[in-house]
Amino acid sequence: MQRRSILSCMGLALLAPVAIAAAPGAPDWEIGPVIRGKNYSVGMPLRPRPTPTGWTFDFPAPDAATGHVHYVTFRPGSLAGKSRITVRYRIDARPGTRFVPQESPDLPAALSLYLQRRGDTWSAKGRYEHYRWFSPAATVRALAPGEYEMRVRLDDPDWISVMGRTSGSNPDAMRAALADADRLGLTFGALGGPRGHGVFATTPARFTLLAFDIR
Repeated sequence: MQRRSILSCMGLALLAPVAIAAAPGAPDWEIGPVIRGKNYSVGMPLRPRPTPTGWTFDFPAPDAATGHVHYVTFRPGSLAGKSRITVRYRIDARPGTRFVPQESPDLPAALSLYLQRRGDTWSAKGRYEHYRWFSPAATVRALAPGEYEMRVRLDDPDWISVMGRTSGSNPDAMRAALADADRLGLTFGALGGPRGHGVFATTPARFTLLAFDIR
């Protein structure tokens, strides 16, 4: 009987998915972006709060004057050889809560995956146009209460540069960004509009990261 239990446990262990790399804990994530000393996530702490499975933060509420969250990222090191990222998260809010892009309030608020190459000047000029990348439009998720999963392939040709060009149109630039990655994480912005220009909630609401796996 005991031998059967041990074998059963071994079988379950073999079936369990194993992440090649996982994101670090809450102290290594940054709520920003911080550009030349200025934090664009107005009214937010620099770090999310740790939880047993990841981290959490409260959306600024009830209006843009209270603040807005833009980027939540960490330093992943090189992503060369990695193939996909899976993100699981939960949003808690009361019924009727709206999530509002502070620069595009008429559009739905959305969550996107984000990658930034080391050495970016934030100018988006010349080669720096290909230093910031946002996940394909099909993977962007509208912000609403509930639990969600986002799966993004790093070789998808529809990653979008900061100027709107796809990674398929310049695969060498995307490969260079992956190999020399400086920041990776989530951006909060508008569905069909600017991906990382900030979101607030109309009533108290909370975002909780449940898992962030890089494989």
